[in-house]
Amino acid sequence: MQVLLDFLPVIAFYAAFKLADIYVATAVLMVVAVLQLLVQWLRTRTVSRMLVMVTVLGLVFGGLTLWIHDDRFIVWKPTIVYALFGTGMLVSPYLGGRNLLQSLFGEQLRTDARTWRIANLSWALMWFAIAAGNAVFATRFSREAWVNWHTAITPLVMVFGGIQAFWLARHAELVEPAEAAGDPARPKDP
Repeated sequence: MQVLLDFLPVIAFYAAFKLADIYVATAVLMVVAVLQLLVQWLRTRTVSRMLVMVTVLGLVFGGLTLWIHDDRFIVWKPTIVYALFGTGMLVSPYLGGRNLLQSLFGEQLRTDARTWRIANLSWALMWFAIAAGNAVFATRFSREAWVNWHTAITPLVMVFGGIQAFWLARHAELVEPAEAAGDPARPKDP
């Protein structure tokens, strides 16, 4: 359910583009992104910073696309988002001491610092590669080809995540939920 919710704006954008044009698709994307934010808030009473950032950028670039009637704004938004993700993954160890991947999954997985660095760097490089791919499609191909590329990225990111999870499963161990919560009734491993 959460995966569908996460990718609903992209799916709605694709469908609206195929049925109308990029401007209608942009408006649909903006509405669905705000609804996605509201649904997350209503379900959990929290909203992830990443979702807020992506939604705000979508509203800014989508708003500029509709206001100026220039689709280059919405087409370049993913390049900026992916580059920000990659940059965040690269600089996080220098800002908070832990890399972003370890911050996100360190409560569920236990592994050594080298494994966290490799996994985090892999994600950073993947985000930069996708940003570069988006830049190429934004400048060298038709809008239809760009929309197809942009939509295809969703399952590709999921495949990369699955490969990364498989690799991490070989190099990390799951932390028991009681241990992650700091359950005093559960003895700690020596």
